[in-house]
Amino acid sequence: MTDTDLVIDIRGLRKAFGKFEALRGVDLSVSRGTVHGFLGPNGAGKSTTIRVLLGLLKANAGRVRLFDGDPWTDAVDLHSRLAYVPGDVSLWPGMSGGEAIDLLGSLRGGLDESRRADLIERFELDSTKRGRQYSKGNRQKVAIVAALASDVELLILDEPTSGLDPLMENVFQKVVAESVDRGVTVLLSSHIMSEVETLADELSIIREGEIVATGTIDELRGHARTTIHATLRTVPSHDRLSVLHDAAFDGNRLTATVDTDRVDDAMAALTPFGFTSLEVAPPSLESLFLRMYENDDASTGHR
Repeated sequence: MTDTDLVIDIRGLRKAFGKFEALRGVDLSVSRGTVHGFLGPNGAGKSTTIRVLLGLLKANAGRVRLFDGDPWTDAVDLHSRLAYVPGDVSLWPGMSGGEAIDLLGSLRGGLDESRRADLIERFELDSTKRGRQYSKGNRQKVAIVAALASDVELLILDEPTSGLDPLMENVFQKVVAESVDRGVTVLLSSHIMSEVETLADELSIIREGEIVATGTIDELRGHARTTIHATLRTVPSHDRLSVLHDAAFDGNRLTATVDTDRVDDAMAALTPFGFTSLEVAPPSLESLFLRMYENDDASTGHR
């Protein structure tokens, strides 16, 4: 991959607030035309990284490139090429939703009017209401419509579906996928694991100001464990199940985990004892994320 393939290229990013170092050498690369998930709990450094990308904060150290520019010195030009949706949208109280959409679109060089109308309909947004009349979810819809109706190259989405109901979350996932089909690049920060799992081509997990894992979901799953639930005809001794982790029995009902690349070995170990039921669940993004945060050695994982 060459530098021209990267829309976002961050190397060794550091940002401190007084004595508190919020970012401690963050590396983050987002390829053109992809969705990159950005995961981490509150306080991990996601929003600080995004604010540096938007030119709202100046880095203390490191290299930050957005398209072919520096977000701090080239913010005006770069913002004409991107749209940002925060997790808590504030609107002008006396301006209608439609007027707010048009104003935000004008800052990015205009809107696709047919896409604007389609998005308003699909998100079931009453664009005639004033900002003061909107619920949190409807304020999010205004920002989402304004961003996705704009002809931009990059969407930076920081908890964009906060306040939306599950039906609207599903609509959001579809319209983001349509944007990617048009060649738009997306950086998506979200607490909704299913959202990231559905949309992301790659993801990065940040912990205490450092990226602790980066890769495709399948690559990261290779470093997690598969869960096994089985009811056996005969209960084996634990020494016969050394391939399993955290094996526990409730009567004849076994619950255990196994390294994903050793599922075949686990089945071979269990088969002699007979199955009356078997469920093998591949690691979910949520379990992977939790394991990264529970594991003190997470920084030695896939990078």
